[in-house]
Amino acid sequence: MAKEITRRQFITNTALSALSFAILPGFLKFNKTNKPKGDLKKMAYEWKFNARPYSDEEAKSLLKDVMSPETTDWHYNTHQKGYVTFLNNIEKELEGADRAKANGNYSNVGELKRRMTWNHGGALLHDVYWEVLGGDGDISKGKEVVDAIVKEYGSFEKWKEDFKATALSAKLSGWGVLVFDRLYSGRMLNVLVDEHHYGAIWGGVPLIPCDVFEHAYYHKDGPGRAKYIDNFINNLHWGRINDRFMKFCK
Repeated sequence: MAKEITRRQFITNTALSALSFAILPGFLKFNKTNKPKGDLKKMAYEWKFNARPYSDEEAKSLLKDVMSPETTDWHYNTHQKGYVTFLNNIEKELEGADRAKANGNYSNVGELKRRMTWNHGGALLHDVYWEVLGGDGDISKGKEVVDAIVKEYGSFEKWKEDFKATALSAKLSGWGVLVFDRLYSGRMLNVLVDEHHYGAIWGGVPLIPCDVFEHAYYHKDGPGRAKYIDNFINNLHWGRINDRFMKFCK
């Protein structure tokens, strides 16, 4: 009798084992493909803190007529880096934000979306700001972009007059930006932007963004925004501006 029970147990156990091996791969596949996305640790996208075309030490001498040595450091390594850091913080928060609670008065997802625009504008405009600075102001190094400016404004001096007035007219936190209106008129436009995004135009490629937030110039020039703008224009690297124009606007 004991021998018969042992045989039955053997047959039962063998059948169960075979069944387990048959369904286990499917179970593992189900688990792998149906794992909740919220459990993923890696962000869907990581915003990058991009390098300037010169080192931090080189910036102190290259930009000395535009800003103080301290500002070349603070402005890049604190202010701009902060925009990128918070872009990534917002990216993480948005992954778990409750879309069902969105409304026009207040919601977490709404505030995250709003601050994303602010930080995105700050990160992008500063990338271009540093890219176009560090030159000698020689416009002969930017033939194609200067020709496009003159075509729109009649002369380089007329463009410079309008660009300076635009940057002077921004609020205490803002920008004056030469943009190529790629998606609409195809014109070269000096655009006034308050903060990093109010007044920006859809499809406008930023070519020369002049930061007129007070932190950009106060440490060197105090309230002398006009002096700072003049020094900014005289320090432009027209070779890199021309490269940007040819890459994104032609």
